[in-house]
Amino acid sequence: MPHYGDLQNAIYYAGLSGVQPTLPVDFATLKARAEAAMPPSVLNYVQGGCGDEWTQDRNAAAFRHWGMVPRMMVDCTARDLSASLFGRTLPSPLFMAPIGVTGIVTQDGHGDIAAAQASAATGVPLCASTLANDPLEEVKRACGDTPALFQLYTPRDPDVAASLVSRAEAAGYDAIVVTLDTWVTGWRPRDLNVSNFPQLRGHVLTNYFTDPAFLKLLAKPPQDDPRAAIGTWGATFGKVLTWDDMGWLKSLTRLPIVLKGICHPDDASRAIDCGADGIYVSNHGGRQANGGIAAIDMLPAVAEAVRGRVPVLFDSGIRSGTDVIKAIALGADLVGVGRPYSYGLALGGADGAAHVLRCLLAEADLLMAVNGLPTLAAVRRAGAVRTDR
Repeated sequence: MPHYGDLQNAIYYAGLSGVQPTLPVDFATLKARAEAAMPPSVLNYVQGGCGDEWTQDRNAAAFRHWGMVPRMMVDCTARDLSASLFGRTLPSPLFMAPIGVTGIVTQDGHGDIAAAQASAATGVPLCASTLANDPLEEVKRACGDTPALFQLYTPRDPDVAASLVSRAEAAGYDAIVVTLDTWVTGWRPRDLNVSNFPQLRGHVLTNYFTDPAFLKLLAKPPQDDPRAAIGTWGATFGKVLTWDDMGWLKSLTRLPIVLKGICHPDDASRAIDCGADGIYVSNHGGRQANGGIAAIDMLPAVAEAVRGRVPVLFDSGIRSGTDVIKAIALGADLVGVGRPYSYGLALGGADGAAHVLRCLLAEADLLMAVNGLPTLAAVRRAGAVRTDR
């Protein structure tokens, strides 16, 4: 049976014929290559965090104080990384986290389609962002048979919100992921210092500009008066959600509702009591609030509060396959990667992103093999240990 880790054998054997990977297999080199290739305005938006970016940096660094203890004399010649979500079996627990500027990361301005194509090529689900350069229907079609999620920035206008959700359901997405922490943007010095906010320049607003409910708010089509269309978007973006809104959100769709941004166990319990079908632990990669706790350090308490009642998704700070397995060990059911695949898109489009995803999965698979953990259930039983106490 093939394993994700077989990728390293393919690379080594190709090297015997003088063929080396065109893209790096490690995050540090990937990051350096992407920094050299991406326009500064796009790079700063992709890399930037809130405030002095302490929380953003801590998200990634905190994985280093969680360690796993290997177990020996376990037959790991066969590994099973399969996971499940809302009745669908997935080949691995990895998914592509939503990134609002994916559309402008590739040179052709169709990064959302490229990300979807990478999803189709690897079987790694995409959580498509509301902020996109391509309509959500086209993005879903490009995912092929791989399941996909739709991330919703809930508009203030209820008809626009209902329309976006209805379109996602009709397009075949498997769940609606509602982002809770972005009704207002955090203080982002990298963008502020150069007065750069891509959406106000008309980027990644295609889902709005193709939405019938949004178009009803405009006196003229977006192409005839783009400034007015952008202004209307700004006026309708960012509904402040409270627990009282859960009934309304549930009424919009038959799809599962996943709440993104849950970091406190009490919020997780209340979310489930209010009808949430999934909990998404994330601090938005440190982009929205500074001075907080690393997301991975908040995951165990939330997972304990959930106790298997609904799926637990996680992102923020994932840079390697090792990070993916540590997140599983600490209670995640699915693990989202963001910035690494964005760099892959910048360097090689769909093929670049697929390469990054395959490398993450290969590292995760090989870590499980070496640590004597043949399944994700075994990873969870083994857990991880704080090493700085």
